[in-house]
Amino acid sequence: MKLLKLLIVALSVMFFSVAATAGDKTKVGFIYVGPTGDHGWTYRHDIGRQDVEKHFGDKVETTFIESVKYGPDAERAIRAMAKDGADIIFATSFGYMEPMLKVAKEFPNVKFEHATGYKQSKNMSSYGLRLYQARHVQGVIAGMMTKTNKICYVGAFPIPEVIREINTYYLGAKSVNPDVDIDIVWVNTWYDPGKEAQAAKVMIAEGCDMVAQHTDSPAPLQTAEKAGVLGFGQASNQYKFAPKAQLTATIDNWSPYYIAKVQGVIDGTWKTGDYFGHMNEDVVQMAPFTNMPDDVKAFAQKIKDGITNGKYFAFTGPIKDNTGKLQLKDGEIADDGHLNSMMYYVEGIDAKVPGK
Repeated sequence: MKLLKLLIVALSVMFFSVAATAGDKTKVGFIYVGPTGDHGWTYRHDIGRQDVEKHFGDKVETTFIESVKYGPDAERAIRAMAKDGADIIFATSFGYMEPMLKVAKEFPNVKFEHATGYKQSKNMSSYGLRLYQARHVQGVIAGMMTKTNKICYVGAFPIPEVIREINTYYLGAKSVNPDVDIDIVWVNTWYDPGKEAQAAKVMIAEGCDMVAQHTDSPAPLQTAEKAGVLGFGQASNQYKFAPKAQLTATIDNWSPYYIAKVQGVIDGTWKTGDYFGHMNEDVVQMAPFTNMPDDVKAFAQKIKDGITNGKYFAFTGPIKDNTGKLQLKDGEIADDGHLNSMMYYVEGIDAKVPGK
């Protein structure tokens, strides 16, 4: 009789354990630097989150915190998610690297993922997209389309990710138009439509007729349209905000990465590492080419195809910085280490990198 009771208890424990396991959902957290309605960077990350929900259904539960500031606020937000039972947390901006690295040490059983950074640990990966590839195509278009030979760039913060894209934009333009110059204004924020618009307005007043940006709202592109000049969308297709001005846009497709990494957590196969997504994986996309002649469209497509099939590399030497120092030898292709630590302007850009 005693043996029967023990057997019943054991079976009951097994049943409830299995039931609990079956009912458990993988908890997925996202830390955003801007609002989900920025129609740019954070908007596209949140599309990725939504695609995770669509793909896994009731197997996952996602949550997010938007407009999280760098520093102590980021650390608190990441730690709160980990304490709340998150199985994997994605922090989607460069400035979250150190806070995430610190919190990751405190929660060895949680998986951490940091966007656009370069540090990893046993339970923290880094990931990014080669958005400079699309930016180079934009530069080629700008060089062919400019009437004033003055293109411009609204930058958020002087970090390698942004410096790299300024350089590739300029190199693209210079490759088809040796007379082109570039103006750069730093706004020291990822998302502030007022500041972004004002920066674009100032450069347009100084003769810029091709507006590019590395900030998160459509404001610079909308400012371009109001001024009767042209520009490029950032992170998502912003055509609806400036249908007469947008030439194309970089579209960040984070969904495949997020789905793959969440699948790894579910399967128990998640591994740390560094991911740098390529245009040939369809994670770096471009909006349709609009508001341009057919010959420009055809040439831009040729460059895009070359990048996609691996026959064209934007950062191929010889490349000097704007102090005359050789950065890449003749025929040398920049490796990821070089790209992810790029803190110099290329030759021809008449400006200094802030803080250098």
